[in-house]
Amino acid sequence: MFCLDCRGAPPPAFCYYCRGHRHAAHRVIQIRRSSYHDVVRVSEVEDVLDITGVQTYVINSARVLFLNERPQPRGAGAAAGKAAASPYNCEICGRALLDPFRFCSLGCKLVDTKRSNAHATATGDQDTNHQAAAEAGGSRSSRGRRRKGIPHRAPFWS
Repeated sequence: MFCLDCRGAPPPAFCYYCRGHRHAAHRVIQIRRSSYHDVVRVSEVEDVLDITGVQTYVINSARVLFLNERPQPRGAGAAAGKAAASPYNCEICGRALLDPFRFCSLGCKLVDTKRSNAHATATGDQDTNHQAAAEAGGSRSSRGRRRKGIPHRAPFWS
């Protein structure tokens, strides 16, 4: 849990038992685990952060959003079938989204925000010809190489 009302560079973290006497009337954000992923409730975050464009989910009757990028569904299960049929994708990681949102998590939105801020400062310093040449050169994905590839084994002979 993190207290938003107490002062500090990062918001001070505390446990569930410390909330009762130290942070009883304070605004608190609690990071929860759902299916091995970190989530936060929309009701705790929407007043503090701009969450527009981030896909929200209902888990145990609470509307939540994921903090970090979620892996792509693998195999031929029900999730993979729904993902293939979805026309909406995350702009950063390419994960299929259920509704017309731009991002699958707060982490992907943060990456986009950093890119747009870096792009805005870079374009202010460069002329338009150089910018057009850079865009025409091709775009690479956010991940340069796949994480796993073909395994390279040692040869059987020495």
